[in-house]
Amino acid sequence: MKTFEEKLDQYAELVVKTGLNIQEGQRLLILSPIEAKEFTRKVTKYAYANGCNRVYVDWKDTVTSRYHLEGASEETLKNDLPQWEIDKYNSLAENNDCLLNITGDDPNAYGGVSPERLMWVQKNRGEKLQNFSKAQLNGDIHWAIAGVPTAGWAKSVFPDKSENEAIEALWEAIFKTVRIDQEDPVAAWEEHGKALSEKVDYLNEKRFKTLHYKSEGTDLTIDLHPEHLWIGGGHESTFNTSYIPNLPTEEVFTTPHKNGVNGTVSSKKPLSAMGNLINNFSLTFEDGKVIDFNAETGYDTLKQLLEIDEGMKFLGEVALVPYDSPISNSGIIFSNTLYDENASCHLAIGTSITMSVKDVGKLSKEELEERGVNQSRGHTDFMIGSADLDIVAETNDGEKVQLFKDGNWAI
Repeated sequence: MKTFEEKLDQYAELVVKTGLNIQEGQRLLILSPIEAKEFTRKVTKYAYANGCNRVYVDWKDTVTSRYHLEGASEETLKNDLPQWEIDKYNSLAENNDCLLNITGDDPNAYGGVSPERLMWVQKNRGEKLQNFSKAQLNGDIHWAIAGVPTAGWAKSVFPDKSENEAIEALWEAIFKTVRIDQEDPVAAWEEHGKALSEKVDYLNEKRFKTLHYKSEGTDLTIDLHPEHLWIGGGHESTFNTSYIPNLPTEEVFTTPHKNGVNGTVSSKKPLSAMGNLINNFSLTFEDGKVIDFNAETGYDTLKQLLEIDEGMKFLGEVALVPYDSPISNSGIIFSNTLYDENASCHLAIGTSITMSVKDVGKLSKEELEERGVNQSRGHTDFMIGSADLDIVAETNDGEKVQLFKDGNWAI
């Protein structure tokens, strides 16, 4: 039986070796909640042990961030992002370095803060860091997202437990999602990667033109980009290395054609966006664009999310995840996109992941738009998978294939 410290060590090592796959001489920037200091220290230790040249840590704190959101001037929220911070991120891309984002904030940390003020900040950062974001989605750096429980997050997942019990329960759930509960986590990930690769190979061979989604509240058709590529498990960088951005990951994903989405889709899990929860919402698309939306809770947040820029009203990602995935079968709603998106088929509004379209990585924003690859300052995943979801795929020749039946792979 592994101790907690042994599991934490294995998790940190997995993030460094399997997720980030740090190469000799690369630098690493870690974005970490202050509550995750012990895990951050372990990641730092393993990063240096695996050849990292320099580790930098940017500590995050939702309490002080909330003071900023509530107290700063409109001008500051809309326009202030110092050049040194922009240069910091651009430097990572220019030198093919690494970025680790440790997620774990209270999903409702900014509840009650004006959604408009939250939108100003996200829009500003998206605009100022768009060169870095493009490089990241193109594979110019190694990057990964991994979760660490904070008290706020844990209590939102396990509200009936004490704070300590909730944190302990969330740790155990996280360890299970990333296969730390198995004897050899690295070997388990290698086997998992092979299974995802089989699905990727099949989808890329079939070259489907359209996916038709049907479930309760959903009747949606999505035209895939003509030059789309399916990706799953590991990503290939632009400098011939590989890494796994999401720990955990159960998805295979690709890029839709910007103007090829029609119908209505309903969310199946809560979405934590801009520090607020949006629940039971739907989006209606016409020729790719959101023309109507509603939400049982978080309507104003959803409205501001869609108003970050014009590109946030279009889809940038299509991802397939079986309903009977390990995370879904845990019965836990994490209220954290990293985990919930890997328990459910999902879509993303906002910018496209350019590595999932052939030969477009060096194109300008305008050229990408001309080719039907959506561009935006934001990218937000939302979960649509359910036990009644059917997906029928159609090829350019008119052949129809039942891709998903009752929420799971039918191939």
